Amino acid sequence: MSAIIRRRPVDLSTGRFSSSTPKILQRVLLGRGVTSEEALDHQLARLHNPAAMRGVETAVALLVEAVQKQQKILIVGDFDADGATSSTLAVLALGALGAGPVDFLVPNRFEFGYGLTPEIVEVACEYEPDLLITVDNGISSIDGVAAARAAGLKVIVTDHHLPGSELPEADAIVNPNQPGCAFPSKNLAGVGVIFYLLSRLRTALQQQGWFEASGISAPNMADYLDLVALGTVADLVPLDQNNRVLVHQGIARIRAGRCRPGIHALMEVAGRERARLSTTDIGFILGPRINAAGRLDDIGTGIRCLLTEDAEEARELASELDGLNRDRKAIEAGMQREAMAALDRLQLGSGELPWSLCLYDAAWHQGVVGILASRIKEKFHRPVIAFADGDNNLIKGSARSIAGLHIRDALSDVAAAHPNLISKYGGHAMAAGLSLPAENLAAFTRAFEEAVRNRLSESQLQAVIDSDGELAPTEFSMETAALLRDCAPWGQAFPEPQFDGEFLLLQQRIVGEKHLKMVVAPAAEPQRALDAIAFNIDTDFWPAQVDRVRLAFKLDINEFRGRQSLQLMVSHLEALR
Repeated sequence: MSAIIRRRPVDLSTGRFSSSTPKILQRVLLGRGVTSEEALDHQLARLHNPAAMRGVETAVALLVEAVQKQQKILIVGDFDADGATSSTLAVLALGALGAGPVDFLVPNRFEFGYGLTPEIVEVACEYEPDLLITVDNGISSIDGVAAARAAGLKVIVTDHHLPGSELPEADAIVNPNQPGCAFPSKNLAGVGVIFYLLSRLRTALQQQGWFEASGISAPNMADYLDLVALGTVADLVPLDQNNRVLVHQGIARIRAGRCRPGIHALMEVAGRERARLSTTDIGFILGPRINAAGRLDDIGTGIRCLLTEDAEEARELASELDGLNRDRKAIEAGMQREAMAALDRLQLGSGELPWSLCLYDAAWHQGVVGILASRIKEKFHRPVIAFADGDNNLIKGSARSIAGLHIRDALSDVAAAHPNLISKYGGHAMAAGLSLPAENLAAFTRAFEEAVRNRLSESQLQAVIDSDGELAPTEFSMETAALLRDCAPWGQAFPEPQFDGEFLLLQQRIVGEKHLKMVVAPAAEPQRALDAIAFNIDTDFWPAQVDRVRLAFKLDINEFRGRQSLQLMVSHLEALR
């Protein structure tokens, strides 16, 4: 995929930083809309107040009654890492708060599909709960909530997904994105929403003297921040100030060993050091292993791994998740080959690709199409929907978008213009899910292309790499790398600092079959040799007979055999003739 490098415009005079803040850090923070060091204050006291959430007091009143009367509570979750951490946190925290029987139920995606449907309510009723709580789903479950209420259950919906035009008639809804909610951060993951609700419940129970009367200690809700960090990063929600506090605090606890045995076990099977855990490790190492259970089998394996207090059981479950993740990678690789062949045929027939890509194969795995859509989007920089067979002659699609296109709104455009094309849809700005009759796919593909063209300009189909500019020769240092690393967490909508520049290419060789190991020197200081590595390069072109390159890169501290050295992690490599 070709790309252009775009430097973030920064005016240092607009900052309100102290004189001791290094200029490079000022530049990076201003490029992310941050104008003072307050953004680096990750103390829990900076979290927004849960009382600002619409519906939280109604939900807390229901939960206080359920806890005090020892009612049966059932958690209905989602089959991804956010849903797994949300379900785990709810079960653990409610138990610590003194609730009666608490169980969880997550619909198997291959049998029931997503969310609280009437069919899953039938299964839920077998648990004989008094109160049903959805986590990371429910805001679009109009029929499911109605079925639960008709069955005599009280229902609390906790969710973070965007609501449709109609809300479910639950006893309480806690969702920062519902109409009329004044909670300042709209970017909480599902696990963040349930954390906030149960934190408020702890306060209410404490005010009523519940813990003293019951002879139990009030739990420290911060003990669950390892789960909040894991679910928040894995779900790719924007890391605004509030989410950065949650993630920072959670990662600090994991690094200190104050985490669930399952999280520790997942790091062990992945060969990661707990003390050096980063958001990158969560997003690319831990999250995918939990997600693999929901994609290929049953997310219950991931939840049990996070729930268990037994280290040996945690290791066994983590190994099972690791195996599922290897299976997922193999399935994904085959699907990618088939998708690329289909796109090659499409380009051969039309000469160019459409602005949107809708892909379908009857043999594709329903649980892996989301990853496939992400990979194709990254390669061609177009919104992508990958479909697989579902039930009842429906195909299920997973959509991924590019900057500038709100994918759920684009699906809303299609639904409004063609009411009978889509059976069901929902999601976020950058990711969504949908189902439709198989015979509607061709018509949907045309309608979606029209919606995308109405919302995008052709220039937005060009991939852009955002850069924090060039580094001065003195800024190529371990000190700079450590400074930027320690200002984490970096992540979605608060990206890790990335720079660009022209370099002399002094050495180059392939390592690990498709990675390019280089020694480069800044064009302005040719005597300064720097190690650099670019992953998954085009081996048909590299190594190349060139002596100058343009790089986009991140600074990294590489550790090898106890020795630390500066390394450039190259994200874009361009030969200069």
